[in-house]
Amino acid sequence: MTDSNKEVIMIIAKLVIISIVASALLGITYVPTQKQVKINYELARQDALKEIMPLAVNFEAVEGGIINDEGDREIYYYRAFDASGNPVGYAFFRKQVGAQGMIEVAGGVDAKFETLTGMTVMSHSETPGLGAMIVTPDFKNKFVNIAIADLSLSSAGGKIDSITSATISSQAVVDALNAKIEEVKDAEG
Repeated sequence: MTDSNKEVIMIIAKLVIISIVASALLGITYVPTQKQVKINYELARQDALKEIMPLAVNFEAVEGGIINDEGDREIYYYRAFDASGNPVGYAFFRKQVGAQGMIEVAGGVDAKFETLTGMTVMSHSETPGLGAMIVTPDFKNKFVNIAIADLSLSSAGGKIDSITSATISSQAVVDALNAKIEEVKDAEG
């Protein structure tokens, strides 16, 4: 075997060893990291519930019939109660297809299904500077204490002004809220 062949073999061996070590380190850190991601996600959901239902101090989960990957029933929505135990409304999470991918919104509606109490975007993959503006306070504040009857874009006769050049993202948020409000209303009878 020539010296140049030995050098090539040594370089390949080093690259294989580095790849194995890197893979092992990634594998070791993946599980604890995923647990922390899940914890952070649940904390963000709890914060969102408080943000969209400011009068509520207690949330009762209403489970649906779908079983998630962990074998638990998925939460369909939440009943929101004030400090005296009186119902103040319902809170929910909903995923909707936007312009670039899925948008997950959290919303709240009063107990009579007349007023949207608030909305926040949990996650999205919309275009920065355009559709991603659905997370700005200017856009989110349009959804605070708005009548359900007015929950549509202004171009369709509603009170929500869409984001310039991001009508699909704006419409996706409105559609997600309207669809989930109807689902919760039907479930509550």
